[in-house]
Amino acid sequence: MIRGRKKRIVPKICYFCVNNLNKADYKDVTLLRRFVSSFMKIAPKRRSGLCSMHQRKVAVAIKRAREMSLLPYLPS
Repeated sequence: MIRGRKKRIVPKICYFCVNNLNKADYKDVTLLRRFVSSFMKIAPKRRSGLCSMHQRKVAVAIKRAREMSLLPYLPS
């Protein structure tokens, strides 16, 4: 019998809502790296634990940081 992988349980608590942060700034690279995988892909909402509104804002901020060369497109 083939066993499936265990699902990683992430608490559904939005980081921005808990810390009362209003927006994700593209210049705050250390914060944005929390929501990017090791392959520099944007983490999905189910893994990051963000709410829908902040997930969209983080995605836009990561894309802007990539365009400004603050975050790489590919891992180095």
